[in-house]
Amino acid sequence: MEPHQHTNELIHESSPYLLQHAHNPVNWLPWSEAVLQQAKISNKPILVSIGYSACHWCHVMERESFEDRDVAAYMNDHFVNIKIDREERPDLDHIYMDAVQILTGSGGWPLNVFLTSEGKPFFGGTYFPPEKKYNKPSWKDILHFIIEIWNKNRNEAEEQANKLITHIQAASISFNKPGINKTEILQKLDDDFFSASTQKILKNADKEYGGFGTAPKFPQTFSIQFLLLYSYFYKDEESKAHALFSLQSMLNGGIYDHLAGGLARYSTDEKWLAPHFEKMLYDNALLIDVLCDACQISGNNHFKKAIEQTIDFCKKEMHDYNGGFYAALDADSEGVEGKYYVWEIEEIRNILKEDAVVFCEYYHVEENGNWEEKNILHSKKSFDEFAAEKKIDSRFLEVSLEKSREKLLTIRNKRIRPSTDDKILLGWNALFLKALAKASAVLKNESYKQTSLDLYEFIINNFSENGSVVYHSFKNGKKKYRAFLDDYACLIQACITMQELTGEEKYLLQAKSLTEFVISEFKQEGGNLFFYTSKSQNDVVIRKVEVNDSAVPSGNSIMAENLLYLAKIFDHQEWQNQAEQMLAATLILVEKHPSSFSVWLSVMLKHCKGYKEIIITGGGALTLLREVLSNFIPNKIIQSSIVEKKYPLLKNKKFGNEGLIYVCENFCCSEPIESIMEFQKLI
Repeated sequence: MEPHQHTNELIHESSPYLLQHAHNPVNWLPWSEAVLQQAKISNKPILVSIGYSACHWCHVMERESFEDRDVAAYMNDHFVNIKIDREERPDLDHIYMDAVQILTGSGGWPLNVFLTSEGKPFFGGTYFPPEKKYNKPSWKDILHFIIEIWNKNRNEAEEQANKLITHIQAASISFNKPGINKTEILQKLDDDFFSASTQKILKNADKEYGGFGTAPKFPQTFSIQFLLLYSYFYKDEESKAHALFSLQSMLNGGIYDHLAGGLARYSTDEKWLAPHFEKMLYDNALLIDVLCDACQISGNNHFKKAIEQTIDFCKKEMHDYNGGFYAALDADSEGVEGKYYVWEIEEIRNILKEDAVVFCEYYHVEENGNWEEKNILHSKKSFDEFAAEKKIDSRFLEVSLEKSREKLLTIRNKRIRPSTDDKILLGWNALFLKALAKASAVLKNESYKQTSLDLYEFIINNFSENGSVVYHSFKNGKKKYRAFLDDYACLIQACITMQELTGEEKYLLQAKSLTEFVISEFKQEGGNLFFYTSKSQNDVVIRKVEVNDSAVPSGNSIMAENLLYLAKIFDHQEWQNQAEQMLAATLILVEKHPSSFSVWLSVMLKHCKGYKEIIITGGGALTLLREVLSNFIPNKIIQSSIVEKKYPLLKNKKFGNEGLIYVCENFCCSEPIESIMEFQKLI
């Protein structure tokens, strides 16, 4: 290998994305207070370029512009150039993405933002080509334009920056105004409210292909999960049917990897055929989570298999040997998007021989390709439907296709693989921990339980300092960056799920301790919601409040549900009040845009319908717990114990050799039940 002609300061970083840029001729620097101080001294504007390792257009802009020596020389002479991995620093990404969206009306990655020496944004955009095209100016034109502004109209640039920061800050403060009458506001949470919200979500439903909206099409698992929840409480067939149809359509489509499992980040078309091939840990965690609900509600074996295959994919391809799970797999291999995943028909014929005909028919493999002269495997019918149409025994077909998939996967594994972003993020691992624990409960799978126990211990051991979980990112034995709100919120939620699965007290105590820390570090005095960054973090220009449920759930929406749950467990009325205040503060937004606040909407629905407190006691508690958890009860609060303990829900309960189940709601408990059949009748 030839020695690199240039190496910049990113070579000392651990982020795969930053390391990808370590040999650019641009003198990239990592974000730090020292670098910001350097910018003040140099009197240069700051260029912040934000992306992530699996981002296709980030790679494109790197090849076209950041590896160009002339472009790099101009950037080095005139700017302080900072590279940021958005997954390591989502706090910075949130601030500067908001600025670009205000300036341009849209956003995305790579995100290129120009800042004053104080770190305030005054101009920005996303991808810029090397020459003017796509109705975009060239990157070189942008650079010259910024320097002209900086040299001739710096006051205007600084005024623009101050206005942008004021605007972003005002949006956060609007959620945190004190004096909200939560009792009056929450009275709006009635049947009409949830019916109207459901209809708004379904208005955007794609009845032909499943999912919501048009291309590009994201999974939107939060909206699907809400529709399943709504159908449970209101016996609504339309919402249930579209939720299940959407999941089935994604699992049939090219967005799902039919050979190894795992969901890609989004589909570039409305039919779910052509994915943007990157695979993110959080997408697959959220997919497993919603598939567990769908599996319990429908009994569809296809959903069960998809849960198993997706977990298997994550364990094989994203599992660090020390115990955590990696962030992502790249979309590109050998510099070509999707090359690792697509096929030519002759390849398949040579590998599968006589089995190729049926396989190609089922997965719609075409002579000239179904996507850019190549083939993406996808199906449009179930085994049973296809078997009936072709007059083939469905069991024979299933076995034949499974054998063919294994053969193709063996060959595909010999190809040059997409790169792996091997940093381990607290929040995404917590989402996956919750999904694992939930899958273990729903499928009664002990191996998933063991994996979840191991992952929990990995998290506690590797993201902590002095016994407290405080870090966001971990790689190669090094932990970095203060944890953010969604890190803590998702970990608290995972602890709650773990205590449901195991009945072990330590997970509740961990959830309680983390919640107390979040209230201390993230809550604004007199406000309603939590900031995204802790009060101990000082390297951001403003502290923001994030409320949207976007690619991952809002830390605030998860914290609202955590507080409602733990308030019951610990009889902590102040936490109940805090959660209700959060719901009241966001209700108007949820009402206007339910698709963007679907986790909030689900929390509101469960709160409105009330929680079922399920208490399981005695020597047979764990056996009964296993059976109880296999039922779909989305508004449950479960606590189980073999022996008596000092918790409010366990007070005045019987503890004998046999197991007993109590179901309590509205301050009233049923007589203890001894069998799971009686429990199911009562529920």
